[in-house]
Amino acid sequence: MLPQARQEIEALFPRYEEKRGALLPAIYLVQAEKGYLDEQDARDLAELFDLEPVEVWEVLSFYNMFYTSPQGRHHVYVCSNLPCSLRGSRSLLKALEAHLGIRCGQTTPDGRITLGHEECLGSCGTAPMMRVDGEYVEDLDVAEAKRVVDSLE
Repeated sequence: MLPQARQEIEALFPRYEEKRGALLPAIYLVQAEKGYLDEQDARDLAELFDLEPVEVWEVLSFYNMFYTSPQGRHHVYVCSNLPCSLRGSRSLLKALEAHLGIRCGQTTPDGRITLGHEECLGSCGTAPMMRVDGEYVEDLDVAEAKRVVDSLE
């Protein structure tokens, strides 16, 4: 963890009744440094928060907005919940895997796209859909999904 991030995290402590309350914003700050957190980052945060490293790792592995491995410049997540699945999201995901040459959970060799799935993105009325860099892309078919990922730098 860079010294500046450590200072920013310590500046968060007075905002919370308990120091641990600042853990989520602290994780965001560390993740902003390199795009993900590894075991050493979890140990550093644990020390700073007077926690065990496993307690930090539990938070990292629970939330899907935190990454524990290197990520692509773009994040593409296909919704895989029942309504989206019934409208073709699973075949859409398989088509994107073939199109990008990677499997779900992997990143393209050029580091451009990390492809994944999420259990529910809460947009059942516009299924199938995917979240691309935090933005929803809805009412998809395979051709449109491919066009979207191809448009990413």
